[in-house]
Amino acid sequence: MEKERHLLVIFPHPDDEAFGVSGTIASHINNGTPVTYACLTLGEMGRNMGNPPFCNRETLPNIRRQELQNAADVLGIKDLRMLGYRDKTVEFEDQEKLISHLGSIIQEVKPSLIISFYPGYSVHPDHDATGAAVVEAVKRLPQNERPKLNLVAFAKNCVDELGKPDIINDVTEVIPTKIAAIKAHRSQTQLTVANMEEKFKQNDPQIIAWLQNERFWTYHIN
Repeated sequence: MEKERHLLVIFPHPDDEAFGVSGTIASHINNGTPVTYACLTLGEMGRNMGNPPFCNRETLPNIRRQELQNAADVLGIKDLRMLGYRDKTVEFEDQEKLISHLGSIIQEVKPSLIISFYPGYSVHPDHDATGAAVVEAVKRLPQNERPKLNLVAFAKNCVDELGKPDIINDVTEVIPTKIAAIKAHRSQTQLTVANMEEKFKQNDPQIIAWLQNERFWTYHIN
């Protein structure tokens, strides 16, 4: 994994970073690359409240805020930005304002690489709306100022329509950090982590492959 000048991660929900790209983030940080993480919402509409439940709809936003900070601390992210949008409504935001907001962050930190979701192939409307705004913000930059876009896709048709991912990062060396980042989002991941760790101990090939490999599609702006 080559060293970047600056990595900017833009996702809509706390824990989006943990499951799909935390190994890549940790590897970049270990490589000396500064990382900014812009998280649009606090995931306050999340369905899980812990198991057994330890929060409710009123307290969940503050719980998830702290969990996001905990995950950032685990990964070594120094620049965490909580942007204050409402969960499950990103697609209904004024898109020009959203593009402008994300564009201002991009122009401020001047990343050489952005990680976000691939619009149209990321299952959740918040994911797709965030990815679309990121792509549009980058399109509006002068060509010589555009960072690379490595985007995450996991819709069932993504490989059929986009082809195979052109970047697969082997994050084997930071698997313990990846698991710790997932665990940090305790309200959402307790059952998932327990099952995952048990399968990992049993050398389940699917879990090992999922933990080891993080895949991205490079988005080319024409």
